[in-house]
Amino acid sequence: MKTSKQEIREHTWEILEKNKFGRFPFPLKNRIPNFKGAEKAASFVFQMPEYQQAQVIKVNPDSPQLPIRAQILRDGKTLLVPTPRLRAGFIMVKPERVPAGEERKAASLSHIKSYGKEIPIANLPRIDLFFAGSVALHRDGRRVGKGEGYADREYAIIRELGNPEIPVIGTIHSAQLTDADVPREPYDLTVDFIATENEFIPTNTPYPKPNGIQWDLVTDEEKEEMPVLKEIWELTKSQKRS
Repeated sequence: MKTSKQEIREHTWEILEKNKFGRFPFPLKNRIPNFKGAEKAASFVFQMPEYQQAQVIKVNPDSPQLPIRAQILRDGKTLLVPTPRLRAGFIMVKPERVPAGEERKAASLSHIKSYGKEIPIANLPRIDLFFAGSVALHRDGRRVGKGEGYADREYAIIRELGNPEIPVIGTIHSAQLTDADVPREPYDLTVDFIATENEFIPTNTPYPKPNGIQWDLVTDEEKEEMPVLKEIWELTKSQKRS
């Protein structure tokens, strides 16, 4: 019998808790867990040519990716972070707006709005690199998030808006690597690279990424819950008309 994504999540959270691999904020369950060694995992990423060449990078807002968000600003790159539930699209932080030494503060959720600004979806710049928070990852690139589908949808949104396909990276604790046969839907996002506290893994994933939003699966309720979807629907409809 196939393992469900929820079973993989529960198992991973349990391992992290049992072995004390996690760190604040607690509990680790029902979130993208912060892990000991997040800085070491991030350091592998900064050596990547894809990172060094990128100008605009989208990073999830979770705690274990804070070292990445801060370094992006130190390196003079533009940081994009999705707003909660994507209700207001993305917050863009330009490095020139961040005084030297304040990068970590600017990259933290409690202060990011003081340094960046919410930008309408229509004004999103071209994104070069995409970080997705994960509860568990398979070495072949299959991903288990916390179950709300935001990373999948964020990637689908930027593709819908014409952004080319770009590399996706996940940083996790090595205990979050799973050998389970992760169930996969066509709209699920896969990762191209995994960085743990011990190693850097190119996944050479055989699975395609979403190339846009599957509108037949989006309900009117979801459009109300996530106004950004409604905005893109209107935007793409008007582009087709013109």
